[in-house]
Amino acid sequence: MSKHLILAALLGLTACGSSSTSSDVDYIPKPKGYPRIDLPPHRYVTLPPNHPYQFEVNRMARVLPDSFARAEPHWIFIYYPAFQASVQLTYKPVLNSPERLKSMLQDSYKLAGKHKIKATAIREQIQKLPSGLWANVIELEGEVPTQVQFITTDTTTHFLRGALYFNTATANDSLAPVIQYVRQDILHMLKTLKWRK
Repeated sequence: MSKHLILAALLGLTACGSSSTSSDVDYIPKPKGYPRIDLPPHRYVTLPPNHPYQFEVNRMARVLPDSFARAEPHWIFIYYPAFQASVQLTYKPVLNSPERLKSMLQDSYKLAGKHKIKATAIREQIQKLPSGLWANVIELEGEVPTQVQFITTDTTTHFLRGALYFNTATANDSLAPVIQYVRQDILHMLKTLKWRK
């Protein structure tokens, strides 16, 4: 390499920066960025009268039949296309059987308990609904596949379980605004829940 080329390179380096050495410069890392998610206002419509339960759903969501092979009648998805999220609802008749109800409750808690390994926190809250019903809302934090679940029953005739799922690999931290948005819809669903005869 010629002396002129080395001198030009050195001049170029010192002209672009200050006279301080790289160890004198304080670098500040940029905060982690998340994609912006625009959330529409909550607007609700009544669920079509095809099921033994009735409530209001967000009008941006689509009501789809559950497509799993073991799905029973009145199992549905409240699907949010904009968020790639679904609230899966599983309904079972209690048939005035305390043993059947106990089994369904145990199964529901077992399903929620499977996420304890990855959950950093699990909160359960019993809520009294305007209809006089009670609902157990379970919220899970951490990298879990379902962040909000609920169970409600009249103890003799109807049993309904719901769970929020996302069809994306995005970290739950970045999904937090959407999780809270759908959580509000779930609470509204429970507040407007009525059983059909």
